[in-house]
Parts: sequence; structure tokens; C-alpha cells
Amino acid sequence: MKPPYQLTDKILRLVVAISERLGEVNAIHIHKPATALRKKNRIKTIQSSLEIEGNTLTEEQITALLNNKRVIAPQKDIIEVQNAIKVYDQLDKFDPNKLADLEKAHAILMAGLIEGAGKLRVKNVGIVKGDKVAHLAPTGYMVRGLMQDLFHYLKTDQDVLLIKSCVFHYEFEFIHPFLDGNGRMGRLWQTLILMQKYPVFEYLPVESLIKENQEEYYKVLSLSDKTGQSTLFIEFMLGLILEALDQLLVIQHRPLRKEDRIQLYKDALQTKAFSRKDYLQYFKNISQATASRDLKWAVEEGVLEKQGDKRLTKYRFVPEIDL
Repeated sequence: MKPPYQLTDKILRLVVAISERLGEVNAIHIHKPATALRKKNRIKTIQSSLEIEGNTLTEEQITALLNNKRVIAPQKDIIEVQNAIKVYDQLDKFDPNKLADLEKAHAILMAGLIEGAGKLRVKNVGIVKGDKVAHLAPTGYMVRGLMQDLFHYLKTDQDVLLIKSCVFHYEFEFIHPFLDGNGRMGRLWQTLILMQKYPVFEYLPVESLIKENQEEYYKVLSLSDKTGQSTLFIEFMLGLILEALDQLLVIQHRPLRKEDRIQLYKDALQTKAFSRKDYLQYFKNISQATASRDLKWAVEEGVLEKQGDKRLTKYRFVPEIDL
């Protein structure tokens, strides 16, 4: 059965606005931001998602762990960060439509933190806030069936992907399929769902906005539970996605440098041979002279190999060489 929600005017307006922003992102070639920003946003995402769950490590400490430096902090917090780094490094290896891949990701994320990491729960659980039960999750014997139904919806329903990702996130938290780690997994999987169609989401720190609006995040989850549908949660998450895209556009709305263009083209082309004309087709707003300077610079830097002469000149990216 399709998860219940109402298609409101607010949801429609947000979907249109997000689609417009994604068009801008593609038009100015920041669907994959520059390497330094990608790394910064990945660190911010990991720190934010884990801080929501009580982790104490700062962005500076996470950066140190990424660089294999020693960090003084609770061992549990260090393990949580190391596990999260491993998962995010393998994001493109997981299929968002496969329950087995979700279990694999959870096994990595929660390794050394809980027993039965990567296994759906069979016990009954409730989420306690203070001295009250905030959410009584479905009974353990129902979990696998509910998750299979949720993945069936994800794979087959014709809903707009932006909406489906929010529905999945809410329903995942409602089902609470694992004994622990559900919050970070739900947020991670929404990112994975979106990045299959929109690569920019791999590096978009929506998590940091959730952290900044943490109280509202949990409030909307609770209100959605009470209404029996995910409408309010969809509106909330789409609003954060729009805000994250707006922030990215403000930060990145600058002329691309030759290094940016060459790296972006390498990401798009991989190992295929190409001509200057092909390069100009990709970057339609630069002149022939600029294209020639870009390619000459990349050859001199050892990033490109050049074959042929004049109109017959072809280029190919050198494997394993990054800017």
C-alpha cells in the first residue's frame, strides 16, 4: 500500500523551486562542486548527522581523522565518525532500491557500536524522550515486511523523486527497522536516493540544516506520526533542501577557473578521447581561445595526453591524475 500523504500547494511550490535551482546548478556546472568544497561539505554532513545523535567530535577533529591523525575523544565517538567516513566513501557502491544494500550500509555504519549491526530488528522497541514514550515502533515481526513494502514503493511508484525521498525518510523513521542508528541511516538513505538522479546531493550538506533545525525536525516527525501521514515532514524536508541549494548557489556563483573546468570535464568524460570542439560543446560560454588555453595548461600539467595535430588533435585524461 502506498504510504499516505497529501499533495499540498506548498509541496508543489517547493518542488518547482527546487527543480529551478537544480537547473541553475547544472547550468553553471556545479552539479559536482570543486574538490575543496566537496571535502568541506562531506565533513560538515558527517559532523552534523552524528551530532544530532549525541556525538561530540568537531569538524576539525573529523578532518584530523580523515587525515589519519590522532584525536583525543571518547572511543565510541571516534568509531562513529570512522564508520560514517567509510559509508560516505562508498555511497556510489550502494543501490538505493535494494534492502540488502541498506543492511550492508548499516553494518558498516554501526560496526563495533551495537550487536547485530546490519540486521533488521525482531524485538519490539519504543523511542523515549525524557520520561515519555515519543514513538512506539511497529512490532518486530512486522519490520521486514514493512521494509519490503517501502522499497517496493521506492522502486515502482510514479511519485516525483524529490517527494519519494522524503516519504522514504519519514516511513523509515516510523518503522525504526534497526535497534540503533535509524536517524543517521534515514538521512543517509534520502541522500543516496536523490544523488542517483541529482549528483549534487552527494555533497550538499542538508544534514547541517537538519542539525540547526533539530527541534523542528523531531517535532515534524512527531506531528506526522499523529496525523498518520508524512505531509508535514515532506514540506519540512523540501524546505531544507531548497535552502541548502540556495546556499550552494550563493557560495559557488563565481566564474569557473580553468582548473574547475578541466576537473568537471574529467568527471563527466572519464577516459574517452575528445577534441577541442567537444570541450567547447560542454562549456558553451567560453571562447575558442579560452578552450585552447585550458587544454594547453592541462597537457603541461600532465593531466591530459595530446595526440595528433591541428584539427585532428585529440585529448585523453591521464588515469589516476587529479588536480
